[in-house]
Amino acid sequence: MDLATLKALKPSEYSEAADGYRNTSDMASAAKDRVENQIAVAMRNSLKGEAATAAIGQLGELGKNFHYIQVECGLVSAALEAFSWEMQAAKSKLDAALEGARAAKLTVNADGSVTYPAGGEKDADGKIPDGGTVSGLTDGTAAAIGRQSANIDPNPNHRLAQDYADQIAAALKEATEADEKWAPKLRALKADDDLTVSDGDWSDASSDTSGVKDAGKKYLDSLPQPPEDGLPASNAAWWKGLDAEQQAAWISLRPDAVGALDGLPATVRDEANRIVFDETRGKMQTELNSIPKPPLNEWTWITAGGYPSKVHTDEWMDWHRQYGDRYEHLTKSLKGMQAIQNRFDATGTGGLPEAYLLGFSADKDGRAIVANGNPDTADHRAVYVPGTTAELGKVSGDINRMTDLWRVANTEAHGQSVSTITWLGYDAPDDVVKDAPFEHYAYDGAPAFRSFMDGLDASHSGDSAGHTTVIAHSYGTTLVGAAAETGHLKADDLVFAGSPGVKVSGADELDVPKGHVWNEEADGDVVPDLGRWGHGGNGFIIPSDPEFGANQMTTDTEGHSGYWDTGSDSLRNQALVMVGKGDDVQLKPPPDPWAHVK
Repeated sequence: MDLATLKALKPSEYSEAADGYRNTSDMASAAKDRVENQIAVAMRNSLKGEAATAAIGQLGELGKNFHYIQVECGLVSAALEAFSWEMQAAKSKLDAALEGARAAKLTVNADGSVTYPAGGEKDADGKIPDGGTVSGLTDGTAAAIGRQSANIDPNPNHRLAQDYADQIAAALKEATEADEKWAPKLRALKADDDLTVSDGDWSDASSDTSGVKDAGKKYLDSLPQPPEDGLPASNAAWWKGLDAEQQAAWISLRPDAVGALDGLPATVRDEANRIVFDETRGKMQTELNSIPKPPLNEWTWITAGGYPSKVHTDEWMDWHRQYGDRYEHLTKSLKGMQAIQNRFDATGTGGLPEAYLLGFSADKDGRAIVANGNPDTADHRAVYVPGTTAELGKVSGDINRMTDLWRVANTEAHGQSVSTITWLGYDAPDDVVKDAPFEHYAYDGAPAFRSFMDGLDASHSGDSAGHTTVIAHSYGTTLVGAAAETGHLKADDLVFAGSPGVKVSGADELDVPKGHVWNEEADGDVVPDLGRWGHGGNGFIIPSDPEFGANQMTTDTEGHSGYWDTGSDSLRNQALVMVGKGDDVQLKPPPDPWAHVK
């Protein structure tokens, strides 16, 4: 970039263009929400048949288009804003150098060189040192030599000229580097020429996000940064202190960071996490499509020791060694993502409210936090913590449990708003036998759970404080107990189902008001008695024991996984606790102290 171009440049014009793209992104976001949460919902509830199903499917594709526009225009806006910021910094340096040279009565030439007049003390011959012209130097060694030469020259104007020439050269170099960096990034932010948003499009969007984020690091670093303490209340205050431009930049450039911050509004976390979700899904599906499918002839029979034995074929083993682990991870992760998408698509079915994605990651076993209804404005909220084997690939069942709870709780709330949340925010044990007996999964996950609960409190914007219930199943109850044992737990009620133990010996140790710990144990559920030896309190006491002090709710389901069966008393009792109607809960009769005598 030459001197004339940078002098004439108006960085504010790029910032104004960024505003235009940001407005377009906002309009696309609003259109997406209207299509998915109003128009499609109305059609699901009022129209049936093949034509209606096809039309709803087309609306889903339209919603994808609007979301893609939202994301890409957000990136363009952030890129233009970052470019404007970098060019303004360079232009400010140039303007300061030009003003300084002008004040010193130096002449700045069209190529950026600086001409200085004769000046200084006369020499022995009575001659004043001549003037001259110097060019700016940005290379460290060359600049040092240039300054040394200027210092030797008895004409003080030479030293001034060299300083200003170097400043001009540095500003031009900075502007040139910014231009060369951002030009290809902006050119890359183009969609293909069809109306289908494919997995490949989202994979490209992921690359775009990564590229713009890397290029815009200096710009992002110039903005107010998230609090170092990471406390939800601090996060909430930080977000509220950002202006609209800064908030948009953070969502576009670091959606993964914004979506993971406890304390931010549910709408903000949902927007950021849906970007991460769609980009991750597109990238993973594209990668999976590139992996050869497993051979059909997986098994073969051999004879060993006179007996037939079934073994993997050599062809399958070769494939598995090369692709097996990655293929399995991608397949499981995409299955979980489809379950989340299914919940998005079910909005409006039977009155089901909009879903909010409050946390998401496909790394390792994965993370997913999905809310039915906005927890920030709900009168009653329930947070469900699943247990052993919970992971992204199996999240469908956990999401369905909270969907079913929402329906019952919504009926029991009689007009008050409810939100049920599936919290898969920790690394759950993978195996009942090999992993579940160990307590470190609970204590490792406890801080993240407490932070999430504190975040719900910090982001709540309803007219009242709201009522919050924690519902945990199996090993999830152990995590909740560990969270309460090691810190403050912001909950009004605790409901345990099929608990193997909660690390403490009594309800009074669980950081909720007296009488607000509830327990369900179904006939045929062997987990509580097996788990007490590893996770029970002193004396191996678990919530099902009378001495623990929990309210023992009637449970008409069987086994370890039926507590959320549709139409069951087990599910209705949970809903009653959630909406603050504990007095209506059906309780088991107290044990007969003389039963052993009879």
